[in-house]
Amino acid sequence: MSITVTTPGDLSIQMSRTFDAPRELVFAAHTEADHIRHWWGRGNPLDVEIDFRVGGKWRFVEKAGDGEHAFRGEFREINPPDGFTWTFEYEPMAGHICVERYVFTEENGRTTVTATSTFDSQADRDGMLQSGMEEGAEASYRALDDYLAKLSQN
Repeated sequence: MSITVTTPGDLSIQMSRTFDAPRELVFAAHTEADHIRHWWGRGNPLDVEIDFRVGGKWRFVEKAGDGEHAFRGEFREINPPDGFTWTFEYEPMAGHICVERYVFTEENGRTTVTATSTFDSQADRDGMLQSGMEEGAEASYRALDDYLAKLSQN
């Protein structure tokens, strides 16, 4: 599997990826600290703070070979296991906040995650596209594939 990235509008990016796991598990892997720390930061060590409720805040700090990368946001909408919406901000670029909506759909035991990011400006959207986010997201989702496979063996 590989991630599919499209730009459905001037202010948005959509990423879609399918996993060999049921929707409830893939949703939990995206929303529970004990799961997130195993895959989200491209599989690198990750500090996770998450208050999974509407209005709750989250913050992840990836510890990679090129230093620490901190991300944060706030949950706006939660509808388990169908999806959630949060704000997303890369701390070194404070003030450039996008809104990300995650939708989880299952068919024949496989779950597709579709994330749509909406930005305040086309420049912010284009900056995200040029940041290497596609490669980073794909590396994280490969780590999630490995993690889900380990969970299914237990």
